Amino acid sequence: MTPESIAQIRAITLDLDDTLWPIAPAILRAEAALHAWLGERAPKTAKAFDLAALRAKRDEVARTRPEIAHDFTQVRHESLRLALLESGDDPSLSREAFEVFFAARHELELYPEVEHAIQRLAARYPLMALSNGNADIARTMLGPWFKGSISAREFGVAKPDPRIFHEACRRLGLQPHEVLHVGDDLELDVIGARNAGLHTFWLRREGGEAAVDARAAELATVSCLNTLAQRLGL
Repeated sequence: MTPESIAQIRAITLDLDDTLWPIAPAILRAEAALHAWLGERAPKTAKAFDLAALRAKRDEVARTRPEIAHDFTQVRHESLRLALLESGDDPSLSREAFEVFFAARHELELYPEVEHAIQRLAARYPLMALSNGNADIARTMLGPWFKGSISAREFGVAKPDPRIFHEACRRLGLQPHEVLHVGDDLELDVIGARNAGLHTFWLRREGGEAAVDARAAELATVSCLNTLAQRLGL
């Protein structure tokens, strides 16, 4: 990214899962907490559906209900309702079960540099969370540093659709060329944001997504958010 491009940036949108924290361990902890709760409140469901079976039911709902596939919360709700119903437990327990999962899903372990780097970035730029997932940045310790958030669940379309990037720009009161988007996913975050007219940095942590085609050679990349802050002159 050139100094001229950096000078245009007036705000930053940030992906959440696998950008600010690793998502896999958070989901594993949440699924374990959910299954333990089912063991107490819906034992027939806990017996019929181990963790793998609950994931398979979630995936089945996402596959067969394309109208809600972008909404991870609704998919999880519906998969729990069906699991309870099929097992002979009370399907109305699905909402309470989801809240157990959702609370545990926000017991996050940030990447080591994130808290300090977010404070550095927020001192210069308004920050907005932009995620296909259902994490709520306001429920995390990073919430005070963000001006807002937009999710696929709330907006109705998911990255890489340009409309969700443009909505983030609208809420920031800026044009796309005045906004930088940072995320770990090449297609969803980087290519999607570039196609929408935003500046981008591809966050490629050690062991993360490899370059998959010639497009990656021309992309601005960083290995962590401290490197991002340095590249922005902070």
